[in-house]
Amino acid sequence: MTAAYAQQSTTTEGAEAHDAPAAGEVHTETGVAHEAEHGSGVFPPFDSSHFASQLLWLAITFGLFYLLMSKVIIPRIGGILEKRHDRIAQDLDEASRLKGEADAAIASYEQELANARAKGHSIADTAREEAKSKATADRAAVEAELTKKITAAETRIADIKSKALADVGAIAEETATAVVKQLIGGNVTKTEIAAAVKASAGN
Repeated sequence: MTAAYAQQSTTTEGAEAHDAPAAGEVHTETGVAHEAEHGSGVFPPFDSSHFASQLLWLAITFGLFYLLMSKVIIPRIGGILEKRHDRIAQDLDEASRLKGEADAAIASYEQELANARAKGHSIADTAREEAKSKATADRAAVEAELTKKITAAETRIADIKSKALADVGAIAEETATAVVKQLIGGNVTKTEIAAAVKASAGN
């Protein structure tokens, strides 16, 4: 068994030595040196042999990004900002117009209110003056009517008094005539009796 195991090991080592390429030998399938296939252990982006291609792709990417920004994104953003600016300007103009209309409406309302107050005061003054004039006229009419009635009453009283005095004189003359007849028994003329009554009334 030992001799057979040693022979098998020798055969396996010979096959591996035959299959492995020599150092620096080019691989027949990939065309790359065996050492290059395994690499030197450097991360490809940090490999100096790749810097030129990386810079080229960086320039291409930056150019495409710049074109995208300058031709598509920035114009759209500018258009949006311009639309918003126009919209804000329109809103401000509309607000200013509405404010002007509101101020005009308030001024018109205040003017109408002032006119209404002035008209109300004028109507009140006119009504007060008319009432005062009417009251004065009514009072004057009442006073005139009272004066007329008083004058008429005084005239009637004077007439009644004069009539009463005349009646009293006649009664006094008749009474005096009767008294003289009873006392003296003689006849006295009416003229003498009237003169005596008047003399008595005058005293």
